[in-house]
This record gives sequence, C-alpha cells and structure tokens, in this order.
Amino acid sequence: MTLNLFDLKGRRALITGSSQGIGFALAEGLSAAGADVVLNGRDETKLAAAAARINGAEMLAFDATDHDAVRTAVDAFEASGKPIDILVNNAGMQHRAPLEDFPADAFERLLQTNIASVFHVGQAVARHMIARGRGKIINIASVQTALARPSIAPYTATKGAVGNLTKGMATDWARHGLNCNAIAPGYFDTPLNAALVADADFSGWLEKRTPAGRWGKVEELQGACIFLASDAASFVNGHILYVDGGITASL
Repeated sequence: MTLNLFDLKGRRALITGSSQGIGFALAEGLSAAGADVVLNGRDETKLAAAAARINGAEMLAFDATDHDAVRTAVDAFEASGKPIDILVNNAGMQHRAPLEDFPADAFERLLQTNIASVFHVGQAVARHMIARGRGKIINIASVQTALARPSIAPYTATKGAVGNLTKGMATDWARHGLNCNAIAPGYFDTPLNAALVADADFSGWLEKRTPAGRWGKVEELQGACIFLASDAASFVNGHILYVDGGITASL
C-alpha cells in the first residue's frame, strides 16, 4: 500500500532541541509514525520531563554548539548498537534588536546555535549514515530563510545559511544514499514566539499578512517531517519545504 511509504517502524530519530516547542512536536509526530525517538537538549531535567511524555523515548543530552561534545555523544550512542536513521536539526534561538544596536555577543550566539549546530550534529551523524549507505537529515529553516523583518537581521542570516547548508549537504551526501532536506516553518505558536503571540498588534498584523489568516499549530509540522523522514521522499534532496500558511507566496 502507498501508506506504507510513510511507515517509520524500525527507524531511530534524533531530534535536537526537543524538550519543548517545535522539536518536541516533531518528536511526537515521528513517534506516532512508528519511529523510536531520541530527544536532545542541554537541560537534562527538562529533557527527562519531555521524554516521559513520549512512550519509549530516549534521551541524549549534549550541547549542539560544542563540536567535540557532539562527536563524542553521537559516536558513543552509535557504538552502543543504536544507529541513528533520521536526524532533525531543530536547535535554535532568537534575539531581537535593531541591527545598528545588535549586540555582538548575541550575534555570535545566534551563529553558534542556529547554524554551527547544524554543521556539528549533521557531520557527526552523517559519518555513520554514509557508512551504512542510507539516512535522512531534516534541518529546521524558517520563513526567514527567504524573507526578512525588522530587528532580526542576524537570525535571518542564520536561517538563510541553514537553507544553503541543506543544499550543500544534499550535494555532498546524496550519492551516499542520504536525503538532506529542510522544513521552513512560518509563524507558529511556540515558547520562542510567546511574546509575539501575546502582542495583539503583531498577531493582528500576522493574521492579515498570512493567507491562512492565523498562527500555525506545531502539530501542523508533523506531516512534513514524517514525509521527509520516510521512503515517500526517497528522491527528494536539497529541498526547502515551506509550511507557512502561504506567507511566502503572497505580497
């Protein structure tokens, strides 16, 4: 049956930054599709609480911005006989300030969290996937991969880089049997966006600007993730899938 193409039973998925928000929702979706999920974050207490909400979920705590820590954790996990078949690079952060006043240290944190982590974890996991001749890597981009808004220029730069790194991963690794793609969420009701959701003026603007007329619900990202993680996307590579209610399609 065609639906079997979306079955993830027998596959293991590592999702970075998955103790809350989009990362946790994606872990729930992959688990529901049959995958064994491995949650990642730096705060082991938050991670344990999240893992307790998904039947059979495992934890792998490491700092995704620390190259050596990532490599050590991933290699040890793989050596324990638990191959990572699916990687979702979701770890990310936001900082808002006018560009002319943007703090240099905040800019560096954005670079490390939003783009360097994708390189660190992607490389560490891909080395094992390449040896097996298969694997799925899904990077979390953003509407800011294609668009900009006031006060978030450095964030926009990092998400543009995620889009191009995704294409680079596909270019280097597709020949080894890997599928490397990205999901670009629009505006979703998450802890990262809590201040914007609570801002009546911003929410009103967003509802008018988005053809769908509303904020996205994190569960609405699950289908895209399951698709890209499954055999249904076996010839999809280097693609950025916008899940944004139409905001990038309309002026």
